[in-house]
Amino acid sequence: MALEAGAQGVGLMRTEFLFLGRNSAPDEQEQYRAYRDMTETMGGRSLIIRALDIGGDKKAPYLNLPAEENPILGVRGARLLLIRQDLLYTQLRALYRAAAHGPIRIMFPMVTHTSEIEALRTHCERARAQVNGPQLKIGIMVEVPAVAVMAEKFAPLVDFFSVGTNDLTQYTLAIDRQHPELASQADSLHPAVLNLIDRTVRAAKKHSTWVGVCGGLAADPLGARILTGLGVDELSMSAQDIAAVKAALRAESFVSMQALAERALAAGSADEVRAL
Repeated sequence: MALEAGAQGVGLMRTEFLFLGRNSAPDEQEQYRAYRDMTETMGGRSLIIRALDIGGDKKAPYLNLPAEENPILGVRGARLLLIRQDLLYTQLRALYRAAAHGPIRIMFPMVTHTSEIEALRTHCERARAQVNGPQLKIGIMVEVPAVAVMAEKFAPLVDFFSVGTNDLTQYTLAIDRQHPELASQADSLHPAVLNLIDRTVRAAKKHSTWVGVCGGLAADPLGARILTGLGVDELSMSAQDIAAVKAALRAESFVSMQALAERALAAGSADEVRAL
């Protein structure tokens, strides 16, 4: 559906669906077949597969993870994978095997410290060697504000950034995006969020690291124009949003979108940005 709608690749392929709604984790062969099928369907187009992001609001009871009072700030994403290396290596070996069938990039969620991506890259190389797989591009999600603030430290360690605007927004504004009363205030067009994205892009450009955005902001025609003006290289969205975003970008010059982005960065609230 995405390709028929005009997508030029997949910027975020979630892998949690392979682990949810069952009584045990998928083994390497099952994961390999799923990733191989995805790759072959893409027909040579880029496919960014996000490593397992279990934890937070996504539960897999058979993993026997300890209960947490605040799971959104707990052991999830890369934090879990570094603890449960059985899950990490099974997935990495399957990904490197599937990469023989087409271009795959691996993206790690919820990275917070440079030491985490350094460790993950070491594990990637070990898993690659175990299956004699090809070298793959490795990136991280920018969803923890600390990573955006320290983007210059992270940029040399990765091949790409993908800004997860939904989580970045809730962590920056300290608003649970699923809160029944506050969720409407978790607006990714808040200038604080936009300034963190701008900081990430500027750091990335210095190190020839490209930046994508996945999350609701990329699918918003206004948000897409601002992100393009900030210098974001790739926008990832649901298939049904592609046409509207492409139309919005084609209708305006890059220079005008740069000017729009500058005004958005200087605004005082999300409402002011939307008024632009």
